[in-house]
Amino acid sequence: AVGALVLSRPADSPPPSATTTRLDAPVNVGAQDPRDISAHNSPTFARNPVSPANLAVSSRIDTPFFSCGLHVSADGGESWSQIPIPAPKGEEPKCFAPDVAFSADGTLFLSFVTLKGNGNVPNATWISTLKNGKRKLSRPVKALGRLAFQVRLAPDPASPKRMYITWLQGKDVAPVRFTEPGANPLMAARSEDEGATWTRPVRINQPSRERVVTPSPVVGPKGELYVLYLDLGEDRLDYEAGHRGRGGRPYVGPFKLVLGRSTDRGKSWKELVVDENLKPIHRFIVFTPPFPSLAVDRDGRLYAAFHDRRAGDPDVLLWSFKPGESAFKGPTRVNDKSSGDRTWQYLPKLATAPDGRLDVLYYDRRADPKNLKNHVSLQSSFDHGKSFTPALRLSSRPFDSRIGYGAKEGLPDLGSRLGLLSENERAEAVWTDTRGGTPGTQKQDLAKGVAAFKEAPAEEADESLRYLALGLGLAGLALIALWAMGARSKPREPAVPES
Repeated sequence: AVGALVLSRPADSPPPSATTTRLDAPVNVGAQDPRDISAHNSPTFARNPVSPANLAVSSRIDTPFFSCGLHVSADGGESWSQIPIPAPKGEEPKCFAPDVAFSADGTLFLSFVTLKGNGNVPNATWISTLKNGKRKLSRPVKALGRLAFQVRLAPDPASPKRMYITWLQGKDVAPVRFTEPGANPLMAARSEDEGATWTRPVRINQPSRERVVTPSPVVGPKGELYVLYLDLGEDRLDYEAGHRGRGGRPYVGPFKLVLGRSTDRGKSWKELVVDENLKPIHRFIVFTPPFPSLAVDRDGRLYAAFHDRRAGDPDVLLWSFKPGESAFKGPTRVNDKSSGDRTWQYLPKLATAPDGRLDVLYYDRRADPKNLKNHVSLQSSFDHGKSFTPALRLSSRPFDSRIGYGAKEGLPDLGSRLGLLSENERAEAVWTDTRGGTPGTQKQDLAKGVAAFKEAPAEEADESLRYLALGLGLAGLALIALWAMGARSKPREPAVPES
């Protein structure tokens, strides 16, 4: 008989270990220049699928002037250069809230909003592109009109020319608030010609949800469009600026985390509630709220993450949804710090690697008993979010969470999100870092860290194989012994007499 044996890493073997290979390297050009006091935050981090060493990071700049940043790298993030963003004709030179994404053919898409007037009201949303090998963005094309907030891009990985755009469409605003609950829906549109034209906008949320924010889109492996967002419920404190732009205790009621789903390229929407009892952790300006994070793996499994204080102090929570199921599972508490230590872990960002690993990046204050200084931590799951590896610190030194726009009013803003890209061998992160700033300058920079993943050492793998071989050998001896015993107990045939 001929047999074949296939060996693989046992299911209960330890996951690959993670180590930091580079800590908080600067991204924006002025990061190490004390004369540059720009406040870079809210990074979007993207990789070119055609040229993986080509990376792009966009940033919102809050002070000293509202502006946008776009930095690109051709060597995997070892060095960065800034790409000028062309100003649309007829618009005030106020660029704000950019987002960046690569299409399936390697074209870089940049969206940004132009502001108008003393109130800095969003006047229009624009799209510029950068083709492979080019060094200059295309002339901006207008995509959306007035009062488009929280604009995000989502490319379809299976269609190079298809791009989705999601946003909050305001009707009327006043300083730091929306004036009419129920009149500011979340919208989605699709382009099939690289952003030159867009379909008629379609509402994502149900009209009964009157205070919705933070549309976070992602496209699934079968072309499904998902948008994760927050339903603020009865929160007039933040949505209608009952706090008058001042810090203090957070809203005491619950938020809901909701997923919008479209299987017809954004034409129609269904919703699924992820969690209906989120506990807010702080006040915020409703135009620039903290975003939840959404990721999808190659099998179509969805992951959602946000921060919550239901256990007493802010934690990072994760929910998962397997295709074919009817509801999200969770939440699972990600951060592994001591419960009830009164320090914050917050603003998570998710990414999935091709091999199925799930990475979670977040701000982490566990090292500061005063709960003021941030580090940045990464944790990973190899079992679809059921358990996580110990926290890996990507920042070399803590940085002050009180430095940034709004600090004087008690609402310091480190931005709406972090950036994270995951591959099988590594995870790359970008975040807002304040170590170069002071309360006076409010300077914020973008920093990048890298975690490398390695399989168990060879000697451990060899040991596992030795145990496996020993087990197979013992099993073989047992089979031989059983065969011999059966042979001895079998009745013998009578001898044939010789003739």
